[in-house]
Amino acid sequence: MLAAVAVPAGPAGATGARHGDPAGELRLTQLQAMATHNSYHREAPRAEQRLMGRHDPNWRTLRYGHADLPDQFERQRVRGIELDVFPDPEGGLYAEPLIRRAAGLPGPVDPALRKPGFKVLHWADFDYHSSCATLRGCLRQVRRWSHQRPGHVAVPVLLELKQTDPRLEERGGAESPPWDTAMLDALDAEIRSVFAEDEMVTPDDLRQRGRTLGESVRARGWPKVRDTRGRVVFLMDNDDREIQDAYRAGGRASLEGRVLFTDSEPGRADAAFMKVNDPTGRNQAVIRDLVRRGYYVRTRSDVPLEQATSGDTAMLRAALGSGAQMVSTDFPVPGLAARYGSDYVAELPGTDGPVRCNPVTVRRCPPGTPER
Repeated sequence: MLAAVAVPAGPAGATGARHGDPAGELRLTQLQAMATHNSYHREAPRAEQRLMGRHDPNWRTLRYGHADLPDQFERQRVRGIELDVFPDPEGGLYAEPLIRRAAGLPGPVDPALRKPGFKVLHWADFDYHSSCATLRGCLRQVRRWSHQRPGHVAVPVLLELKQTDPRLEERGGAESPPWDTAMLDALDAEIRSVFAEDEMVTPDDLRQRGRTLGESVRARGWPKVRDTRGRVVFLMDNDDREIQDAYRAGGRASLEGRVLFTDSEPGRADAAFMKVNDPTGRNQAVIRDLVRRGYYVRTRSDVPLEQATSGDTAMLRAALGSGAQMVSTDFPVPGLAARYGSDYVAELPGTDGPVRCNPVTVRRCPPGTPER
C-alpha cells in the first residue's frame, strides 16, 4: 500500500536528489492534473441545434466545445484528454450524418471520415463535430506536441469505445460493428502505429514477474515521474464487462501485451486504473481509499452544463480533494462558462503549472517541478 509521503525517501530518493530531480522520484499516482472531458468536441452549428431540440430533451448539454488538442496542452495547461472512438474498418460509415442531411447542410463533413480506421466523435449521426475526426489524426497531434515538450509528465488518454444509437440506426443511420476481440486488437494496432512502445506506459511496464497486474500495483505501484516523462498512458473508459472480457480474452487477464488499462476494481487481476466519475458525497472517501492503495483514478469536476450555469464549485472541490489523479472538466480556463451566466472554471489551486503534488498521497512536495 502506498501511504502519503513527505518527500521520496531511501536510495531512490537519494538518487533523484543527486541528479537534481527530487520531483522525478514521485510516482504517477502522487500527482494530480486537470484533464478535459470529450476533448475533441465541437459545438454543432445552429441549423443542427434546431433539429436536436426535437429529438433530445437534453440537447443543450451538448453546447460546449474545446480547443485543438495541442492548444489544450500548451495554452490551457491540460494534462489529460478523453476521446470517444467508433470502429470503422471499411471507412465512410459516419461520413454522411443524418442530422446534417436533415438540416440541409452540404457534405461531406471531412474527407478523412471516408478512410478506413477508427473515428472520433460523440454521437454518430447526431452530435459528430470533432477537432480531429480520426483516432490516428488525434493521436498524431498528441505525439507532435509531446515531442516538442519531452519533459512533460505522462499524459493519460482516456478512450471511450462507442457504438451507434439503435434509434438512429432504425432511421437509416450508421450501424457500427461490435467491439469484439478482433476489433480491440485492431485498436491496439492503430495506437501502436502512432506511438512506439517507449512512448507509452503500458500494463507490461507495471506488471512484475510472477504477479498479476493488480498485485504488482499493490506491491510496487505505478512508475516514477522521471521514468515516464514524455510518454502517454491509454485508459479504457468503458466499464462494460463484455468489452472488457473481450479485451482480456486469450490469457490476458493481467492485460499482457495490451495498450490500454481497463476500468477495474480492487482484487481483479487487471486492477490498476479505476473510474469514479462523481466525487461528491461518500464517493470522495471511496476515491481517497483507492488512491491511498496505489490505484490511478479518474473523476470529474463538472457535468455539462450544471456547474457552468450555476457557478457552483462543490463538485470541483470534492474532485480536487479526493486525490484522483485525473480530474476532467469542460471548462479548463476562465471565460468558457461566461455564455452560460457564470465565471465557473476548473483549475488546479496553488500552482501556475499544469500538475501538482497529490493532496492525498503527498504531505509535502519535494523541491523542483514534475515537468522539465
